[in-house]
Amino acid sequence: METTQFTETKPQNSIETPFRVGSWLPSDKKILQNWMNDLIDETDKNPKDLLPVIADFKAFIENDPEAFMFFNLMFSQVPKKYKKDPSGHKQVRDYHHMLQLFNTIMTNAPEFNKTGVVGFPINAILDWSMGTEAGYAAFLNKKVNEQFKKILNEWGIFLKSADSCAVLSKDPRKGWFGKDAMDAMPNFDKEFICQPELEYHGFTSWDNFFTREFRPGQRPLASPNDDSIITNACESAPYRIAEKVNARDKFWIKAQPYSVEHMLAGDSFTSKFIGGTIYQAFLSALSYHRWHSPVSGTIVKAYTIDGTYYAEAISEGYDDAGPNDSQGYITELATRALIFIEADNPKIGLMCFMPVGMAEVSSCDITVYEGQHVKKGDQLGMFHFGGSTHCLFFGPQVKLAFDMHGQKPGLNSSNIPLKSKIATVL
Repeated sequence: METTQFTETKPQNSIETPFRVGSWLPSDKKILQNWMNDLIDETDKNPKDLLPVIADFKAFIENDPEAFMFFNLMFSQVPKKYKKDPSGHKQVRDYHHMLQLFNTIMTNAPEFNKTGVVGFPINAILDWSMGTEAGYAAFLNKKVNEQFKKILNEWGIFLKSADSCAVLSKDPRKGWFGKDAMDAMPNFDKEFICQPELEYHGFTSWDNFFTREFRPGQRPLASPNDDSIITNACESAPYRIAEKVNARDKFWIKAQPYSVEHMLAGDSFTSKFIGGTIYQAFLSALSYHRWHSPVSGTIVKAYTIDGTYYAEAISEGYDDAGPNDSQGYITELATRALIFIEADNPKIGLMCFMPVGMAEVSSCDITVYEGQHVKKGDQLGMFHFGGSTHCLFFGPQVKLAFDMHGQKPGLNSSNIPLKSKIATVL
């Protein structure tokens, strides 16, 4: 079996870069540690009855022998040096403590922080336990992921409610319309559809804010009448370009090569992409979270695949920022959607857009239907609660010249604007 050929630039600073990727976690590790300290203090000082969905998770852990073993072992396997932070504060002690912390965040939405959002709160709680052998096994377990899906769905209900608007305040440091946030998003009112004169800029919930849309004309479509130009499907930063991808590959090793049959979950169209090209890019916490068609064509098939939420590659060791270093690995395992498009350009033929959920960002909302014709740049769907990563698949007959806008794919790349040219069909 040949190893997939891919282009990727590893970050020069492998310790700090993952915390900066997409601003999902703070660039300053102390900010994350302080956030955890505050969450633990709040939870420990104000114990509350478990919400029904968290109580169900507790019952599952205690009644399922595998889960009971995993969730006990994962905390005991965390190295001693990680059980307290540099300030001496205790971290998550056991699964009972984990559940109490989950319980607290279920009625909170992420606050803004100028060094990066704690956009993956559950991920932060599981930070070190995810990297243990027991955590590696637990977060691949189907029944465990079914429980996390219930929790995330319940949390999603809160994030779509008016009660989640509190973080959309003008608090200068923590509010999404405060000074620090507006400094980070200086053109927000100009770029996005909103009503600045209204409270919360007219947004009705955290989810409504995070799935916001660009104002007309903000992201012009590259070459609208040229079907040889492929455009950026998401406001995203290039992560990897892989050519001659294999049907099956050892996606769990350090290089994380793509394994097409596993990525596409054995779909009947899988054979059309073996030996072809895959382009992957990741989204930012501060950016735009909807998907747009990279080509004009007809939707042939569109559906979601249940998968993992907190699995990370054991080859990466302790990935302080959760799945960021495991972006190739999770494309085979995580919750994701598949949207197959028969392009109008016969030189492209069938291609596939695959949005991939990462940690809390696991809700892939498809808004197109089979048989629908879409024009390049039309909406296909969205992530809820932020952004994640995505892939474009092309068959081996498609010859592409990629335009990465002067940068190399990798964890330290920056966003290419939505609907900009990313490739030309030769």
